[in-house]
Parts: sequence; structure tokens; C-alpha cells
Amino acid sequence: MPFTQKFLDYLALEKRYSLHTIKAYKADLSLLSDYLDEVYSTTINRANHSMIRSWLVHEINRGNSPRTVNRKITTLKSFYKFAVKEEAIKINPTLRLSSTKTSKSIPSFVTVDEMNKLLDKTIFTDDYTGKRDRLIVEIFYSTGIRLSELINIKFKDIDFSKKQLKVLGKRNKERIIPLTKELVNSLNNFTEIRNSMSVKNDSYLLLTDKGKKLNPTLVYKTMNKLISGVTSLKKTSPHVLRHTFATHMLNNGADLNVIKELLGHASLSATEVYTHNSIDKLKKVFNNAHPRA
Repeated sequence: MPFTQKFLDYLALEKRYSLHTIKAYKADLSLLSDYLDEVYSTTINRANHSMIRSWLVHEINRGNSPRTVNRKITTLKSFYKFAVKEEAIKINPTLRLSSTKTSKSIPSFVTVDEMNKLLDKTIFTDDYTGKRDRLIVEIFYSTGIRLSELINIKFKDIDFSKKQLKVLGKRNKERIIPLTKELVNSLNNFTEIRNSMSVKNDSYLLLTDKGKKLNPTLVYKTMNKLISGVTSLKKTSPHVLRHTFATHMLNNGADLNVIKELLGHASLSATEVYTHNSIDKLKKVFNNAHPRA
């Protein structure tokens, strides 16, 4: 599928999509291509609206959630729009496709007490690995950044004098995040240990024990283990700490638009999902405080 590869190259080189997103797009197009070949004996650039709709129904029947199907629709719309632009096809077969309705899930988050336990009472080893892992927890919770953003932090991104961190988010969108005094101190202390290491690439802040750039799997497994030690939540991925950052900020009076900017969300609707947790807290306070509640 040479044209499909041209589209994927376009996503990587021009749109600057993440490797994770490109893999998802590639998988969607591969599934569609196989389905079209098996069911209709045709190719992806010859598909019409009814064929594509038939595939989406097939994906729903396979047990895919509305959210997953909507992501596949996004993939197809983007692909066929590009195909028309490149004159590979004349008619876009996805123009009449519409997304399915989805219910917004409430983000899971760690409580304040659990976070205090994680940072203050969890026993971290007194070596580079232990200090690095504790710093990772602190960075996630104090900044709300994504996993991909964390592993790409470079020394040049940290302004110790201004107490701020420059983050390169999705679509190469840059944002500045303030750093707490406690986190600045932790970064300073960690830097001394980090600089004493013999490394292959000294530009990145966080490294493996062997001096290489951190990989997502290592961080995921480490955070999963640490978070599981202080909470009974089913989801204990690093992203839970991003949810925790946003929820705690909102519960303590932070403006929703400020949280949006700190998280690097493209629209306010993505941030509004955290208001549910804030409303739950308001209800609890109301029920405990109002004489007739």
C-alpha cells in the first residue's frame, strides 16, 4: 500500500504526529484494507461510503467501543481527505460519516492522602534508581505532564531561576509550566547525582541505570507498581497522576482555563471532564455543612 505509506509519512513529517498515533492510524488502515479485500475484493482507494460503513459496523460487532470506532472514523476522514488533496481519488467516501455518541468516563485519581503517602512514606532506594523514580512521581504530580513529555525533558528545558519547565506537547505545541519550590529543590538534588553518571547522551534529564534515555515501558511499569502500593484504583498508569494533578488543582480553586493551559489541551471540553470530581467534592461539603442537608 504505497499511498498509505505516503499518508503515514505525511503524518510523521508534516503533521508531527506521535509514533503512538501513527501506529494506531496504520493499524486502522491495515484492518480496513484486509476487510475490503476479503469482503469486496477491492482496495482502499476504490472503497465507497457503503463499504466503509459496512466495515465500521463489523468493527462494532467485534466488540469495539464507540470511542474506539470514533478514532477509526477520524483515521479514515484524515486519510481520504489527504487522498483527495493528492488527487489519488476524486470523491471522498467519508464525507457522510458521523461519529457515534460516547459517554465521557470520569478520570480516576489518587486522593491527597494517598499522594502524601506515595511521596512521603514510600521507601525509595537510596541510589540513583530510587531518587529518579521518586522524582518522576513528583514531576508527574506537580506538573500534570504526559508520559511522552516526561521522558523527553532535557536540561535546557528547565529554568531554575524562573522556576519553570518548557514542555513540547502534542503537535509540537510548546507550553511553559511553573515549578513548585519543592520540585525545584528535588531537581537540584537529583541533578548532582545525574551529572556524576557516565552517560551516552547527557542532554536528557531522566535516564535508565545504564545511562540511556528512559523508555515509556520502564516508566509505565515503575509507576504502576508505586501507585498500586497506595491506592485500590484499578487504573494505576502514569496518566492517573496527570488526572490527579488536574483534579486536585480544580478542587483547590484553580480556574478551569488555567488547568487547560497547564495540561496542554486543545479545547476546554477536554478539561471539563474533571469538573465532575470537583462537583462530587462540593456535594460532600454541602451535605456535611448544610443544616437541612
